[in-house]
Amino acid sequence: MHYEFRLPDLGEGIAEVELRKWLVVDGQRVEEHQTVAEVETDKAVVEIPSPHGGAVCGLHGREGDIIRVGDILMTICEETAPQARPRSVGIVGELPEAEDATQADSAAANADVKATPLVRRLARERGIDLHAIRGSGPHGSISPEDLERSVPAAPSTDESFGPVERLPLRGIRRTTARNVLAAQQRTAFVTVMEEADISELAELRSREQAAAGTHGTHLTFLPFFIKAVQHALRDFPAFNAAIDDTGETIILKNHYHFGIAVETPDGLMVPVIRNVDKKSILDLAAEIQALGQKARERTITLEELKGSSFTITNFGHFGGLFATPIINWPDVAIIGFGRVAGRPWVHDGVIAIRTILPISLTFDHRITDGVSAAQFMARVVGYLQDPALLFIESV
Repeated sequence: MHYEFRLPDLGEGIAEVELRKWLVVDGQRVEEHQTVAEVETDKAVVEIPSPHGGAVCGLHGREGDIIRVGDILMTICEETAPQARPRSVGIVGELPEAEDATQADSAAANADVKATPLVRRLARERGIDLHAIRGSGPHGSISPEDLERSVPAAPSTDESFGPVERLPLRGIRRTTARNVLAAQQRTAFVTVMEEADISELAELRSREQAAAGTHGTHLTFLPFFIKAVQHALRDFPAFNAAIDDTGETIILKNHYHFGIAVETPDGLMVPVIRNVDKKSILDLAAEIQALGQKARERTITLEELKGSSFTITNFGHFGGLFATPIINWPDVAIIGFGRVAGRPWVHDGVIAIRTILPISLTFDHRITDGVSAAQFMARVVGYLQDPALLFIESV
């Protein structure tokens, strides 16, 4: 008797996943509800539990494969006692098995490395020292892809203009590629840009950094940016919305759930901070820090990655000035903040070195127009240039 375990429906309209890592091997005994695999959806890494106990007698798919909902993932059979292989015997008695000795030495050498049995077997077959590889998986674990990258790839020579290297589009990069293409196809996007003199905000942040530290929080500019946008959206709700194309309806959202773009080793992720209007600057700073860490460690949940009403990206942290950020559909707008730097600026009729912030706003032109976008940007700039307004107008 055997049981065919098919990939279950994970919800959220997910039709397929990438098989990220097997946590069991052929012949292994598994218990009911034991996690047997990690898969990567459009949004996060999800653990798959076994619905039955028994012995694994078939793993259907290799790590990195795309598995559709309903496909057979694993076969579970009744356990059978393994047949003992007779030992080799010579004239001087029983001889050690060369293969077993080699495998034992390899296993002992790599015992302290975080890797699945499959990875250990592949490394053993290829003579790869796992200690020399830096794992990119959860908690530094080594994946099959890490093994492949550790061996110099032989470039393809079948291209007419020269040698090339082909890399599979997988994981978050695959999801990002699909989502940004869909966003460009579904929106009439346009970008407007502005600059803000945030010298007073810079002084405020510097002055209150020590106070934030007593709460265990590092105070960056981003919480202030978030608050300024949230305040401006109250007067320009069209940017905090979505469009129902089938019903030709504009959906104005009366909540402020902001997606915050986070760069991770695996690609871009967008955790969501909920109810921004009900949180203080320090609350936002702490949540940004916590969600960013979870995203980079790939411990973030699907629930924490969905439901945004507006998106913010802070590419200035990496040195950029202006950009044309792509809308995080189904949102209708995304605002990007560039690199904060001291620049000559006319202030009170005098040229002085001021702290200047570049801002880029991409919005769906179907829902509003350039006039409203310019007015919205002016409102955001006003809050950033006079941060006291953030506190005066807060509820």
